[in-house]
This record gives sequence, structure tokens and C-alpha cells, in this order.
Amino acid sequence: MHAGKLVFAQLMAHLPLHTFRQCVANYPSRYPALTFSHLDQFLCLAFAQLTYRESLRDIETCLRAHQAKLYHLGIRGNIAKSTLADANESRDWRIYQDFALSQIKVARKLYSQDRFAVELEQTVYALDTTTIDLCLSVFPWAHFRQAKAAVKMHTLLDLRGNIPTFIHVSSGKMHEVNVLDILIPEAGSFYIMDRGFTDFARWFTLHQAQAFFVIRGKSNLLFRRVYSRAVDKSTGLRCDQTIVLTAPKARRDYPQHLRRIKFYDAEHDRHLVFLTNNFDLPALTIAKLYRCRWQVELFFKWIKQHLRIKKFYGTTENAVKTQIWIAITVYVLVAIVKKRLNSEASLYTILQILSLTLFEKTPLDQLLKNMEPQMDTPQDNNQMNLFN
Repeated sequence: MHAGKLVFAQLMAHLPLHTFRQCVANYPSRYPALTFSHLDQFLCLAFAQLTYRESLRDIETCLRAHQAKLYHLGIRGNIAKSTLADANESRDWRIYQDFALSQIKVARKLYSQDRFAVELEQTVYALDTTTIDLCLSVFPWAHFRQAKAAVKMHTLLDLRGNIPTFIHVSSGKMHEVNVLDILIPEAGSFYIMDRGFTDFARWFTLHQAQAFFVIRGKSNLLFRRVYSRAVDKSTGLRCDQTIVLTAPKARRDYPQHLRRIKFYDAEHDRHLVFLTNNFDLPALTIAKLYRCRWQVELFFKWIKQHLRIKKFYGTTENAVKTQIWIAITVYVLVAIVKKRLNSEASLYTILQILSLTLFEKTPLDQLLKNMEPQMDTPQDNNQMNLFN
């Protein structure tokens, strides 16, 4: 029998604890953690994410059933439902946000050389927002509509590796386009967005920052054609134009020329119009870039299916944000481990295996390499695979 670490401890060993302690030190609390540390809280909620626990009581029952192994998991404090609830409500959620962002930097370096559907040297991001519905009577701070509560997760996804590089969690009332005010544009990079991000003044801010955007245009756009380029209609392209906006406010907000590309999607029998401030790439490449935006939709569907971010262990804003950021950390951690161990398995398969083997002592690299190839793709076609 292998006498090494438990699988859960091997997985957590890929996290830099010195960075975690620094994040904790950045947000001192009036109530010191004497018997249940911030690391204990993180490990308990990470365990809950990996094993799909339904509630704090569920977490407590499951961990207490393995009381003798908790020390080897790295958990030193006493596990109790009330202790976990207090920690989620009182300990600053920004600790876990900062720690998640530190691990995102690690993951991006590991996946920086990965390829995706379009061969480009520049970084390509997909920006989108997903809404997580809540009960208004239980989460009154997250007021969304008259009889509905929600939180929104605004996410910027690096399409090389599908790693979220920017996440902002807001109440449901915040419109998705407002996240462009928080985002710091990266010169030379591409930002792929849907029509919900239509705002000419904010587009011009991106343009002035020397960043490129590709956005699906609305049908009621008022413009004047300045120049047309020849296109190969057999590729699906219908036109490639240089335009100026003619609506007074729109022209004032975006006084420069825009590029308008029309593309026929034969698979879905629809015409798509794209607007961009990049005049150098071929028109077909612009159309392919927008198609890659679907990766951020897959990311949202994937984490909602496989991580606990639709049902929460606490009702306060602090508890909800803590759970979301720890879920993101777990997602990024598994992506890091997959790359470091050169595993060919999908992220879905790795999570499924981990959920059943956290208390075993099999070496992690052996556990991930000894899986049958056919396991990498779930039989259910509705399952999302971000890492194939």
C-alpha cells in the first residue's frame, strides 16, 4: 500500500501557502482565528467543491466521518457547521479573491503557448456576463427585479487555455456594459463581446488604449459606408466595409472609422454583422475570432454544472462571494495540475476522479495517467469539455 499523502493533500500541495498567508495578512480581522484558521476554511470549502457537498451540515458530516484523516488533509481546526457559517460571514471575501487571482497568473503562464482556433500572436479575450438566480427573501441584498434576486459574474476569459483573467461579482442590477469601466485594457489584445456590450464611448476608450475589439453589431445601427473591400463569398463573407457612424450621439462618442463585416452562417442560416477597430486582419479571421467567443459561454455552463456556485452555503454577500472565489480557485487549481502533470484527461474527468479518491493515497500523477482513454469524453453530449 502506498504510504504517501492523501490525494486531497497532494492536490493542495500545488497551492503556494506563503501566498495564501500573505493574502490573509492583507485583510486583518478584529476577530482572530484561534481554533479554525483561514486555511481550514479554505480547505473545507475546496473539499466541498470537489465532492459536490450540498450544505454546511453536509460538509461537517462528511469530514467528521473521516476525523482521523483531517490532519493529513491539512485541516487542523475543529469542524462544525456553526464555525464554518461564522467564518463565511465574517472573514473578508477579498482574501479568497486575491488568492484566486494569484493562481490565475500561474495558470496563464502554463497555458500561454497553447493554441486555439485562430492563429494569432496577440492575446484574445472573450468578455461576457452570467446571472446566478437567487431567492429575494433569502438574499435581499442582491435585489435584481421586483420579485427576484441575483448576482452577476462578469468574466474576461483568456482563450488560450480558457483561464478567467478578470472576474467581477456584482448584484443583479449592474448592467454588463458597465464592467468596461472597471476593466483595464491591454494594448494590442483583442476583446470579443456580444451585442450587450454596445456602448460607443466605451468602445472609443478601448480604441484609445490601443486595444482591439470585435463586437456583434445591432440591426438598427445608423452608419455611412466609406469604402468596400472585395470578399470571397464562397467563404461566407458578404461584405467588408469601412464605415462612419451617422447618429449624432454615436458619432460624438466614436468619431473614428469602424470596420463592418457581414458574414453568412450557413450552419444556422443567419447573417451576422461584426464591428471592429482592427483593419489589418483578414475579414474571415475576424469572423472566426467572434466564433471563439462561445468559449466563455461554455465556461459559464461548465462551472455551473460541475462546481457549487448556484446553491450557496451562506446568505450574506460576504459568504456568497467567498464561495464563488473559492470555486474559481478550485477550477484554476485543477487546470494547473492538469498542465503540470501533462494529463490528457479532460477537466471533467479529472474532477470526477478526484471526487471519489480524495481520501486515497495513490500518487496523483499515477491516478491521472492510469485512466482509460474513453473516459476522457463523457457519454452525455450535454457535458461541457473546456480542456480536450
